Amino acid sequence: MEGTTVQRPHATAALACSASLILAALTACGSTPEADTRKPTSPDHVTAQAGSATSVHVMWEPATDNKAVTGYEVYRNGERVKSVAAAKVMTDVDGLTASTAYAFTVRARDAAGNLSAPSAAATVTTPAPAPADHEPPTRPVKLRGTADGSRAANLSWGGSTDDVGVTSYDIYQEDSRIHSVPGTQTTAHLTGLRPGTVYTFTVRARDAADTSSPDSNALDLTTASAPGAPAGTAPSDLRISNRVQGKEYAIDLDWKQPGTGGEIPAYQLFMDGRLTTTIVWGSTPPAGRASYRLTVSDPRGTRYSMKIRAKLPDGKWGDFSAQRTVVLGD
Repeated sequence: MEGTTVQRPHATAALACSASLILAALTACGSTPEADTRKPTSPDHVTAQAGSATSVHVMWEPATDNKAVTGYEVYRNGERVKSVAAAKVMTDVDGLTASTAYAFTVRARDAAGNLSAPSAAATVTTPAPAPADHEPPTRPVKLRGTADGSRAANLSWGGSTDDVGVTSYDIYQEDSRIHSVPGTQTTAHLTGLRPGTVYTFTVRARDAADTSSPDSNALDLTTASAPGAPAGTAPSDLRISNRVQGKEYAIDLDWKQPGTGGEIPAYQLFMDGRLTTTIVWGSTPPAGRASYRLTVSDPRGTRYSMKIRAKLPDGKWGDFSAQRTVVLGD
């Protein structure tokens, strides 16, 4: 029985046909990415505050983009002087001249390299060189404030004094400076916060010699939760004390546990922003308040910033508690 002859196309011709079909299919599906030509919006509310005779602190509100903002460019009198990541909305510009007027603008940048139009200019004049200034300002007192909805807060405090003069107040959130205001101002409006989050604020005064005061009292604020958000998972009312124990110091922590609908099997303890230990109960987890002790061998006067978070019944880690500071020997 004779077989049936099957005509097969030449290999080159077949590949060419396949390539044409694939190209046509890709074109039809619109696989060619569309170029991003849309510029980000211009940053709003740019401010410039002289921190000393030779430095200025520049801040702004975040910009938006149809894709994503990837960074900001800071200009001094029209000349670019700083590039910062998208997560930052402030920077210090150093190397300036005393008693000189400057204008600062900011432009947002996206991943395609598109730059926004320049922001409105923020003008500032650096002060005259400070006379010999050997004393830091006094500590700001009576820091108080309220959450303003879910994404903002208002703070106020008692002013500091200095042998020469206070040039600015710096607001810190867990040891990171997030805002500055002139030395004549003892209030601040903070924006860009997250809903349902515990924040710990302190304030430091700064003089023209760039010397900072000790921290004010710490203030804990919790922003309002977003509609439909789950209950908070942060431990609250964290208390820390320390005492001498032989040649070491014992640090005692106790806190109110969050309501999670089940037992909390463990906590993570962070010191100075780094995970130090995981607290795991040797038996049934405690109800109500919980406590923990650790010992350290650092010298008297060593300062720690500490916060904790719970391991939730579903295995995820919850929100951080407010941060507390402890000084060994105090």
